[in-house]
Amino acid sequence: MRTLHVKTATADYPVYIGRNLLAQIPRNKAVAGRRAFVLTSPEIWALWGKNLLAAFSRNQQPTVLFLPAGERHKRLAQIERLASELAQAGADRSSLLIAFGGGIIGDLGGFLAAVYMRGIDYLQVPTTLLAQVDSSVGGKTGVNLASGKNLIGSFHHPRAVFADVDVLQTLPEHELRAGLFESIKAGIIRDAALFRYMEQNSASILARDSAALEHVIVASIRMKAGVVAIDERESGLRMILNYGHTLGHAIEAATGYRTLLHGEAIAWGMLAALQIALARRTVGPDQAERIEQTILAYGPLPPFRATPAQLLAAAGRDKKNRAGTRRFILPKGIGNAIVVEDATDAELNSAIRWMLARARMGR
Repeated sequence: MRTLHVKTATADYPVYIGRNLLAQIPRNKAVAGRRAFVLTSPEIWALWGKNLLAAFSRNQQPTVLFLPAGERHKRLAQIERLASELAQAGADRSSLLIAFGGGIIGDLGGFLAAVYMRGIDYLQVPTTLLAQVDSSVGGKTGVNLASGKNLIGSFHHPRAVFADVDVLQTLPEHELRAGLFESIKAGIIRDAALFRYMEQNSASILARDSAALEHVIVASIRMKAGVVAIDERESGLRMILNYGHTLGHAIEAATGYRTLLHGEAIAWGMLAALQIALARRTVGPDQAERIEQTILAYGPLPPFRATPAQLLAAAGRDKKNRAGTRRFILPKGIGNAIVVEDATDAELNSAIRWMLARARMGR
C-alpha cells in the first residue's frame, strides 16, 4: 500500500492506494466509533457491497443510501432526498458519510456531506479509475444544473481517500479507458515522466496489470495533490487541471450527458485544444503528434453529434470564465500547460469543427 498526503491551507488528509483496501476502512481512525452511512449506486453495491460490509463488525454495520447511476441524477433534487433519508435515519453532526462509487457518487456525496447540518465528515472510496486519479482528491464537490455541469457545489475535503486497485478489475472496459484519459491529461499538463510511462506501457496498463495501474494512480494523485497544495480554490495554477474540460463539458451538455463518459468527452476536448495550441505554436508538431497518438492508443473514442453553435454556447458557460473573459488551458509542451485569456470564437470554432469531423468518423 502507498500513502500520499494532500495538504492545503484548510485540509491535511491521506490518500491510500493499493490492494484489499476495503477491508481496512473500518479500522481507520476517521471511522472507528462513529455512526457510518454509505452512499453508493445499486450497481456498485451488487459488485462490492458484501466486501465492504464484511469489513465492519456486527455492531458497526453502516446504513446504506442509494443514488441511481447516471449523470442525469447528479442534481439538487437528489441532495434533498438523501438529506431527508439521513435525517430520518438519525444522522447527526458526528456521523460519517462514505462515498462509495464513481465520480458522480463522490461529487454528489461530498456536497451532501458539505451541506448536511452545515457539514459532516466523509470518506472518498472511489470505484472507478477516473474517480481514483482525479475527482476524489482536491475537495471539489457539486451537482449539475440543466445549463451546465457542477454549477452548484462547494469545497469540502474528505477525511481520507481509499483507492483500491482491486475494484478496478470489475470496471467495464470503456470506463477504464475513460479514467486513463484523465491520467494522460495529468502527464500532459505537469508530469512528463507519467506521460512517457503511459506512452510506453499502454499494453500492460490496458491489461489491468495491478502494478502498472498502481503506478499510474500514484503518479496522477501526486501531481494533483501538488497542484492543490499550491492553489486550493482554483484561483490560478489549479485551472490547468481543466485541460480539455472546457470543450469536454460542452460536449457533455450538448449531448444531454447520455452519449459519452466524462473521460471520453475530456479526451475529445484535449484533442480539440491541442489544435489551438498547434495554431498558436505553444506546442510543436512532434510533441503534438505524441500527445494525439497516446490519447488515441487508449481509445477508441466514441462518436457523438453536436453543432458548433451548441458547443460554443456551452463553452461560454464554463466556470473558468471570469467577467466575460474566456479562460482556456493549452499544453505548452509535454509536462507543461498554460492558461490563456484571449481564446477567440474563431479559434474555438476552428477546433470544434476539426473535432466534429473526427467525431463523426469515431476516431
